[in-house]
Amino acid sequence: MWLLGINVGHNGATALFHNDELIFYIEEDRLSRLKYDGNPFAGMLLAYDYTDKIDYLILCATRNAFGMVPWTGEDAYTCFIRKMQPGHNVETVKLGDDHHLTHAYTAFYNSGFKEAAALIIDGAGSGCRVSQELMHQTWEVESIWKMAYPAAHQCMYKNYGTNLVDSFSIQEEEFPIEISDMHGITKSYEAVTQFLGFHAIEAGKTMGLAPYGKPNPNIKINDGRFSNRSFIKPNYPAGSYIRCDLDPELSKLNGDISWHDDPDLVGDFRKDIAYAVQKSSEKRVFDLISKTIEITGMKKIVMAGGYGLNCVANYEYLKEFPDVDFYNEPIAHDGGNVIGACLYIYRLVSETSNIRPLTSLYLGPDRSKDYDSMDTEGFEIKESNAAEVARLIADGNIVCLFQGRSEAGPRALGNRSILYDPSVINGKDIVNIVKKREWFRPFAGSCLAEKANEWFDLRTKKETPFMMYAVDVLPEKRDIIPAITHVDGTCRVQTVARDQNPHYYDLIDEFDKIKGIPILFNTSFNLAGDPLVEKISEATNTLKKSDLKYLWLPEVGKLLIKKED
Repeated sequence: MWLLGINVGHNGATALFHNDELIFYIEEDRLSRLKYDGNPFAGMLLAYDYTDKIDYLILCATRNAFGMVPWTGEDAYTCFIRKMQPGHNVETVKLGDDHHLTHAYTAFYNSGFKEAAALIIDGAGSGCRVSQELMHQTWEVESIWKMAYPAAHQCMYKNYGTNLVDSFSIQEEEFPIEISDMHGITKSYEAVTQFLGFHAIEAGKTMGLAPYGKPNPNIKINDGRFSNRSFIKPNYPAGSYIRCDLDPELSKLNGDISWHDDPDLVGDFRKDIAYAVQKSSEKRVFDLISKTIEITGMKKIVMAGGYGLNCVANYEYLKEFPDVDFYNEPIAHDGGNVIGACLYIYRLVSETSNIRPLTSLYLGPDRSKDYDSMDTEGFEIKESNAAEVARLIADGNIVCLFQGRSEAGPRALGNRSILYDPSVINGKDIVNIVKKREWFRPFAGSCLAEKANEWFDLRTKKETPFMMYAVDVLPEKRDIIPAITHVDGTCRVQTVARDQNPHYYDLIDEFDKIKGIPILFNTSFNLAGDPLVEKISEATNTLKKSDLKYLWLPEVGKLLIKKED
């Protein structure tokens, strides 16, 4: 049985399954080169490199926004599959009214838990089904589920966001729901993010600015119920806004981007509002975690939805709830829903109960043939190994790494990475300038798994291979790795075991032999505004249009060095 799952909205993605085995997962922007692109036709076409027929097409969206094509009246995606495989029918399953459920199944199945509670914290999911009127005026923002193998779920609670003024609670089927004037956690973050001059979906930038701020009594995101509509106005489903119309001083700051490149222009208010939304949202999630434990009776909790990528908050849960076994889904955004949706449908139709926890995020298509046809014009090519490349990095050079299958989700994990020496005092500034990123944004570190506890406080976690936590750097180590230690003493860390990524492990190990530091400064292989590189041609083009000079291809043992003009 071949199953193809697609997410049609932002963070468009494609997942191809043969039974319950994931063949590949890829986000559409890696193929189209338009960041956060939807409608994943390029990913759907890629599926036919692996099979000549799709049995099930599973459509995911925040709502049933699949549309129809002329003449046949099909949705465009079913029409595409029909034309690609004439004579072989496809069964289409539409999950547009089950957005939070697909988030929950992705996190649950990937966790490896046999049963668990799922806490979903999202921007604006599916509408409320109590009435047709409410369906078009309310959107699920937070929900709690009980999950069990093979495909059992029970919704225990939902909070719906609305642009309506009144708040009320009602009963939907067998679980309580709230429809309130409180804007959701993610919507608060979107409002601040847009105020700071970023796209609402780029909340990670706000997260990076937050540690520069401090408590400010004039910023009232939380009026005691978490939402303060005199300060933030939700605009479901599309966004949320700071009420700058009520304050001329806020209007002057709203959307200004001059400070993005100049730290002298940032001012205290911008830093403090980022701090406020981070801390307020963390406290609200603490309440939801407590509620999850109370109404489900479970201490295994999986988390997903857009807010699930907040690695600062993820770390705080470990401290606040040390007796809870958390699984924080690494593909927590909407693109990841296709994995849970496919596995859910497969287990319904096949009645199988195999548990397949997520063990790797190297899920992109095989690009090994790229090397045979790569354009090396403008590059010198040398044979090179991990020891030589480690020496290059130790000598102060930035090195790009391209190998294997690309990473799923937003984090670079050593297959599409830009690497540097974490001990360089101003290393963050150097790489931010090269990548054309904002000055305040921190960088991650990749550490040998067996030495991670000598450098970082992982709290209750034995490892963090998917880079889902911004952890405390041990105080005595912070001055040794200043390039990846953020202003608050934390670092988003990836632990690397040899069996997870042998070439990357060996490179970090060789760097450790030279510098006595089992860590590499790691950032995504892209320039600001670009998706991660997917193909070798995109890797070489990125070097050509930037100040990057070195590209290591460990699978073929080659180092490409950009020639000077």
